[in-house]
Amino acid sequence: MAMESQPRASLESFYRGKRVLLTGHTGFKGSWMAAWLKLMGARVTGYALAPDAGPAGLFTAGKVGQGMASIIGDIRDRSALAAVVREQQPEIVFHLAAQPLVRQSYVDPVETYEVNVIGTANLLDELRKTECVRSIVVITSDKCYENREWDWPYRETDQLGGHDPYSSSKACTELVTAAFRSSFFHAGGRHVGIATARAGNVIGGGDWSTDRIVPDIIRALAERRAVVLRNPGAVRPWQHVLEPLRGYLMLAERVWFDPTISGGWNFGPRGDDAVPVHELTQRILAAWGEGNLEICPPPNAPHEARLLRLDFSKATSRLGWGPLLRLDEAIQTTVTWYRTAVQQPAAVPELTVKQIRAFRDLSLLAGAAHVRIPTHGAILPVAANMGARPPKETESR
Repeated sequence: MAMESQPRASLESFYRGKRVLLTGHTGFKGSWMAAWLKLMGARVTGYALAPDAGPAGLFTAGKVGQGMASIIGDIRDRSALAAVVREQQPEIVFHLAAQPLVRQSYVDPVETYEVNVIGTANLLDELRKTECVRSIVVITSDKCYENREWDWPYRETDQLGGHDPYSSSKACTELVTAAFRSSFFHAGGRHVGIATARAGNVIGGGDWSTDRIVPDIIRALAERRAVVLRNPGAVRPWQHVLEPLRGYLMLAERVWFDPTISGGWNFGPRGDDAVPVHELTQRILAAWGEGNLEICPPPNAPHEARLLRLDFSKATSRLGWGPLLRLDEAIQTTVTWYRTAVQQPAAVPELTVKQIRAFRDLSLLAGAAHVRIPTHGAILPVAANMGARPPKETESR
């Protein structure tokens, strides 16, 4: 298979006309990804469970299923998945289908492993038989790392692991992907770009999942109830959903042209945008303009990590990726979407596209600078949050 020597001028020119398979397209991140891919002119096929967020979820409210092939199916159904891959002949694959909730993984750990680990193996097993596939990005999680509750950010070479079934399943997904890469996609003369992406906690319009902080806050505000926090001191790497999606898009393009850089990649926010849950909540209440906050940690609650940060310097140096929005900007963009969904639901499709276009324009503005990202009228180095760390460990696969 002939390989182009260099990438195209822009994401739009690269994705225009490409056959893209997107699993999990009815979910929160998947819906935003599908909308963005369609906007760039990609030929998108989605494969996922039916949307479960009701009429207010992004997939339904944003009419994301229009203008693409939207196929309802389970990633654990090998025959159905095989038929989709065989019929659609994708060139690029983004694998987002997953059981995405930590607390749900305590309720049904077996389902979590079946979806996140076996589901990934099912997909990769079908893709290895498909000659047209050139680029694969498997989305895992920042929680795939063995969380030692240390103060510095995790980098791609740190140990994989997980205290809870969800985190463990994501570490397993990383290992499954690495095994398929070395056994089938980088073997026998075949060179398919296959990478994993590990993002922080994403916020943005259209997420109505249970046991997620922003949807819980918005539901309480819309119903004029107090916002109740169960783990107010937990620090997470918050970022707008479009931030890591841009990283996934850039990564898929890059491994298309250079499969040798396949592996794990972090996409996280600046260090000072990793804040405790209670601070995030207070900022959201301020952006909404009203609301009350109550701290009520439940007794015998399942374990949740206290601190988690990501080192994204690899993505900065090798992809030219960096966060474009500060946390307050991400919050304001998110609140705008939800307020529109509550007050003017018919305007959601237009607003969704408008927010993607605005973010795309910002990324084009920042693109030439690579590691210098404009924000609040200033030019800030995106890698400035990288502090002192222990010695580098053996790379985790």
